[in-house]
Amino acid sequence: MPVGRALFGGSPYLGVHLRATDSAAILPPSTPAALQHEVERLLGVRAHRTTVCDSELVGPLLAMNSNGAVVGDTIDVVERAVLERIVPVVVIRARQNALGNNLLANDHGALAHPELSDVAIGKIAEALGVPVHRGTLGGLGTVGMAGLATNRGVVVHPKATEHEVAFAGEVLGVPVHRSTANFGVPVVGACAIANSRAFITGRPTTPVEISHLQEGLAIFD
Repeated sequence: MPVGRALFGGSPYLGVHLRATDSAAILPPSTPAALQHEVERLLGVRAHRTTVCDSELVGPLLAMNSNGAVVGDTIDVVERAVLERIVPVVVIRARQNALGNNLLANDHGALAHPELSDVAIGKIAEALGVPVHRGTLGGLGTVGMAGLATNRGVVVHPKATEHEVAFAGEVLGVPVHRSTANFGVPVVGACAIANSRAFITGRPTTPVEISHLQEGLAIFD
């Protein structure tokens, strides 16, 4: 079954600690070996270990797709070198520098925090090789935590409006589904990681939530 449940050091917020695409997974150095093995086995990618901007909270600080990655300007040369073994990296100087929080991206498009500047939006579009549009999910500008996107589907905050859902689907080019994870947590991007092959969510996620996540991400046996 292409579904996993796990904890990171006792935390069910896997999307805060990890980042994954169809081509790679980025894990902080403290990731347990068993969790790394599960990520590689289920998602079918090689995992790379690094901090981002001197933090083990990789998910909020790094946004990426198969074409590139974007990070804030406090990333150091060693961290950048690790990422550049996978995809080209572009550094963005912006007040909203937690780019994993503020971007929801796949290989078709990206949804961005409404307050990101035109300059930042242009650099992000060039880095990720996709159109970028500003928007919200459930009224939140932190769309990278309010949603979880792959090249097959998107799952978003359960209070996302019809307009937000339709716009996210238009931008990201795939169907959009509402769900919670981790037993009722609405910020699904903070709870799970996913690619087109599989997803891994926090251990408290219920069977009903897993069913919704599978439907939204179009991941089945």
